[in-house]
Amino acid sequence: MMHHAKTAAIHGLPFKRMALSSLLLCLSSTVWSMDLLQAYQAAQQQDATILASRAAAQAGRERLPQARSQLLPNVAASMSRNKNKLISAVPNFLGQEQTSDSDYASSNRTLTVRQPLFRTYQMAQYRQAKAQVEDAEASLAQDEQNLAVRVSGAYFEAMLTHEQLALVLAQRAAYSTQLDAARKMFKAGSGTRTDIDEAQARLDMNVALEIEARQNVAYTLQQLEILVNQPIDKLSTLDVSKLELLAPQPSAWEDWMARAESNSPQLQSLKAQLEAARQEVDKASSGHYPTLDAIAQWSRSESENILNINSRYTNTAVGLQLNIPIFSGGYVNSSVRQALASVERAEQVLEAGRRDLGLRVHKEHRGVTENIPKIQALEQALRSADQLVLSSQKSFQAGSRTVLDVLNAEQQRMAVLRDLAQARYIYLISKMRLLALAGDADVQAVATMNRVLQP
Repeated sequence: MMHHAKTAAIHGLPFKRMALSSLLLCLSSTVWSMDLLQAYQAAQQQDATILASRAAAQAGRERLPQARSQLLPNVAASMSRNKNKLISAVPNFLGQEQTSDSDYASSNRTLTVRQPLFRTYQMAQYRQAKAQVEDAEASLAQDEQNLAVRVSGAYFEAMLTHEQLALVLAQRAAYSTQLDAARKMFKAGSGTRTDIDEAQARLDMNVALEIEARQNVAYTLQQLEILVNQPIDKLSTLDVSKLELLAPQPSAWEDWMARAESNSPQLQSLKAQLEAARQEVDKASSGHYPTLDAIAQWSRSESENILNINSRYTNTAVGLQLNIPIFSGGYVNSSVRQALASVERAEQVLEAGRRDLGLRVHKEHRGVTENIPKIQALEQALRSADQLVLSSQKSFQAGSRTVLDVLNAEQQRMAVLRDLAQARYIYLISKMRLLALAGDADVQAVATMNRVLQP
């Protein structure tokens, strides 16, 4: 180590640079671990979908000041300056034409202030902009709710694939043990070749299952890494002792549906879209109404006409301007009919969204309530499967059972473990989805769910 430091000093490399390189090398091999709450917080900062949604919401908010500006005073200034050459021909008293030319400069400056007093189009546009901002905010809130669901779903799916891989590896260890036992008993003369072949066949099949399980682990980890935009090597695991199987509160799905209709960002977005469509009708109808503006104008001109080349005029005017539409070829009536059709569409989309929301609330509510007795039944089935494996192994050692009986008992136990793990994760993700439908899938909900996990 001292030799390397001396060499670095000889070549002019600072020792701190070498230490920094060593530190970076160590960090490159660091194991990145992340629990559910950390994954959610990282996704809030890194997920491209939520970042795009925030940008879209920010763009939508600008509709309101844009619409408000159409109701405020408008100030405009203009200025022009020209270089002119005037050639004139004037007959004299003898009938002869006399020509003359002159060069002069002309200019004009104007300042105009216009204040809308009565414009139904701009008023409807302002109300529509308010509805569109509400739509943008609701869409962002919906994406925030969906982010909690997407992160939780990806995290639980990655946890599940890790647990399934562990089950496959445990199953391989059990099959290997039974294969060794079958071989020993065959050599001792108390076993059969069929027992060895059966155990070997199960072990070979387990190799294929392991490959598939590792592929699923890699895919689900990558799916989660895309959300948080950083590598992950370690995940938390489910702490069964902290998992409380609690029914949703309130217990009736109709109550959850009422909460969802009041708080669902999706319905709020659809209601805002309906209001925007109704304001579009008012905008279209405004083509039948006059507009009234107050105008104040100041102007100054120099040599503005050829009759008074050296003249200067200053004019100040204050007044009202009234515009009355008379006939537009049927454009206004057609626009009103088009806007009314859009209102009908928005109403039907809202009704379809309400029905779909009810269906999803019912589904996720059942996913929580029905998985509670299912998990409890599978836990009892696991205890029975454990006892069956133990009994089969003892009977096999006593000679009353075959290797096939033990392998079947092991396989049954692994199937129960797999179904139990899946039921627990369905229970957890159904709870998160139900909260999201009711507009309650926030960081507090994620933190609460994170408590049932252990590093």
